[in-house]
Amino acid sequence: MRDLVVMMREKLLGEVFMNDLAGKKLLVLGANAETVPLVDVANSMGIKTLVTSNVQNDAAKKVAWKSYDVDGMDVAGVIALARNEKVDGIIVGVADILVPSYCKICGALDMPCYATQEIVDVFSYKDVFKATCERFGIHGIPEYYLDETMESADVAQIAYPVMIKPVDSCSGIGMTVCYNEKELKYGIQKALDASRKKRFIVERYMQCDDMGIYYTFKDGECSASCVYDRYTTDEQKGVSRVCLGGIYPSKHIDEYFKRMHENALRMFKSIGIKNGVLMLSAFYENGEFYVYDTGFRLQGEAPHLLMQAIHGFDQREMLIRFALTGTEGNVNLQKEDDPYFRGKWAATLWFLLKRGRIKKIIGLETAKSDTCIIANVQRLYEGDSIRDEWIGTEKQVLTRLYFVCNSKQELEKKLNFYENSVDVLDENDDSMLLRGFDVSTALRTSYHG
Repeated sequence: MRDLVVMMREKLLGEVFMNDLAGKKLLVLGANAETVPLVDVANSMGIKTLVTSNVQNDAAKKVAWKSYDVDGMDVAGVIALARNEKVDGIIVGVADILVPSYCKICGALDMPCYATQEIVDVFSYKDVFKATCERFGIHGIPEYYLDETMESADVAQIAYPVMIKPVDSCSGIGMTVCYNEKELKYGIQKALDASRKKRFIVERYMQCDDMGIYYTFKDGECSASCVYDRYTTDEQKGVSRVCLGGIYPSKHIDEYFKRMHENALRMFKSIGIKNGVLMLSAFYENGEFYVYDTGFRLQGEAPHLLMQAIHGFDQREMLIRFALTGTEGNVNLQKEDDPYFRGKWAATLWFLLKRGRIKKIIGLETAKSDTCIIANVQRLYEGDSIRDEWIGTEKQVLTRLYFVCNSKQELEKKLNFYENSVDVLDENDDSMLLRGFDVSTALRTSYHG
């Protein structure tokens, strides 16, 4: 009887805690499909969500209390909107490009912001981030010096293939793999066109293990919430490799904690991170880690969905609460966080589409009743078209499925089932799907405990 009373009391307290923000107004910057789950969580907390972006029919606008067409990069415009609506807090959605604006807007309105200008300066530009990492013993991808003049002596030093990247883009936008000087020239122009700062970097094209490391920060405490292996497509030549899925935990997790984790903690502390969530993307080759990207916000890959299912706390709720109160709530990271996922096996499975118009989607309906699938984040539907400029970016993602299983064998069975049963047909009834990753090989070489 006592246990029942305690459970009822805890349930009631939890509901009161969840509803203490009911009626507050939260302005979300950005409205892409990946931002929809963030808005959904705020809605479930009784919060009045306002979403703004410069795309009229963005997905998150359809689920918000109110929506606006003010560009998130229009700092003055967003400030005016926030004041007019008398919002109680600002939060950035799943968009790296909007973090600098988020910092400025919160500063002008004197509202809680997990980013400072110093943090923004480090994480918004790949070249600055790379230099900062090196100061703390975190290596970046080997790089070649080259500017847009393409001096012959500099070009002669390059060993192909190389990757050209704008310093201030994400999700594969403006990136090109180059195998010769002609492609190099094209890649530089593409990167410059995609860069607001008109800067680019030239790096060795890495063909090795790919992984992600996701950190949670709360009141100055930092916890590695997950470390996982990423699998990308090599089917599309000349463009950035887009993710096909991930396996949790990473086969390199133990080595990461031995060799890299403490360096990362020193860097985070030095630049002053106290709250928020952050992703590091890294390659692993011959015993060395090479960090190549970061994002100081919720990720499009959405590891937080798996973390919520396994750890029990929700990064989205933590960030929403911080935006409205200046605190992330009562989550105890030391107790609740576990990058080894408490012995469970988890994965994401992405379905990438080729150019064309979607006539029919087959096989996804099974996911609705599958208890191993904790989320299906779909961004494209029948009637939508995949444009040429989307190839090599995450805009060609049909959907992401999120799996949590009790064993490696169960996970392998589930992933293989959906890779073999899902298909997407174009107007000529030809398949639009790119090949998925080799699930059985990935799991055979995965973490062994």
